[in-house]
Amino acid sequence: MKTLTIIKPDDWHLHLREGLVLKNIIHFTSEYFGRAIVMPNTKVPITSIKSAISYKKSIIEALPESSKFKPLMTMYLTDETDKGELINGFKNNVFFAAKLYPANATTNSSHGVRKIENLYKIFESMQDSGMPLLIHGEVTDSEVDVFDREEVFIDKELSQITKRFPKLKIVLEHITTSYAVNFVKENNIGATITPHHLHINRNAMFFGGLNSDFYCLPVAKRENNRLALRKAATSGEKCFFLGTDSAPHLRKWKAFCGCAGIFNSPVAIESYLTVFEEEDALDNFEKFASLNGPNFYNVPPNKEKLKLVSRPNKIKEFIDVIQEKNTVGQIKPFHAGETLQWQVEGKLI
Repeated sequence: MKTLTIIKPDDWHLHLREGLVLKNIIHFTSEYFGRAIVMPNTKVPITSIKSAISYKKSIIEALPESSKFKPLMTMYLTDETDKGELINGFKNNVFFAAKLYPANATTNSSHGVRKIENLYKIFESMQDSGMPLLIHGEVTDSEVDVFDREEVFIDKELSQITKRFPKLKIVLEHITTSYAVNFVKENNIGATITPHHLHINRNAMFFGGLNSDFYCLPVAKRENNRLALRKAATSGEKCFFLGTDSAPHLRKWKAFCGCAGIFNSPVAIESYLTVFEEEDALDNFEKFASLNGPNFYNVPPNKEKLKLVSRPNKIKEFIDVIQEKNTVGQIKPFHAGETLQWQVEGKLI
């Protein structure tokens, strides 16, 4: 039986939602990840120090007893973002980073930025203070093909930001194209890569009809892009690191309304590890999962370790959402019904 021991990973891009869903899913991340950057696109976006403190409190209260998991909060940038609020929140360790959503680019992004140039003074202050900028890199112009929106964003917006603010710490989130891979490597920025974009291409959305289980934003792209992402993730290069973009939706909304997002937290580590084994790159897994992110963000790696074991791991079809001992809904996880060949055996001190 093969085993692998690594430093406990971090999730540098995570959606935890709120209320009942938060309480039911938090343990999937807190058990095996030391930290996670929590996305601020809640129903009422996190745009102030007060709202960030309140949201963090709700996360901590939902954690299992004795958990050491640390949520890292982000501020949702808008056209009206207060520079003083942002920088004060960063300097006082309320905000770990700021998140840029182009308006209407993804779930709960209607309050996002409509003209990115209007935030250049904000970016300048972030550059001066060392505050990271996390970017959902897609344009929302209806005339741009949905499969081209990442590439167009890079050419139209991100290339200008990197030129104008060369010392700004930028992460291009959940990259999906070979074009993004090359841009990241050439421009001294970071990038997160999700497990689902390493496993599926755009065909997955159309298996057996229109399949909303594999619909996420940004959408999966062509097969050549998936292969480029696998090569980047497994390369060990410091600019690429783990970010699940795990995004739960109750089944009644995901299946019938086509909400964007894939819930992969219950299987994220095993899913990534499957790819690294297939690419004969197990030696680089710890770099991607546990070291590159802390190195980019200038924080120490976690002290705990994880033991991973190669053995059949049947993934549940659904995760129950429980309220007062009653099942009130379900969420379908990534790899539902599949058998992966790795499993997290436990934590080591």
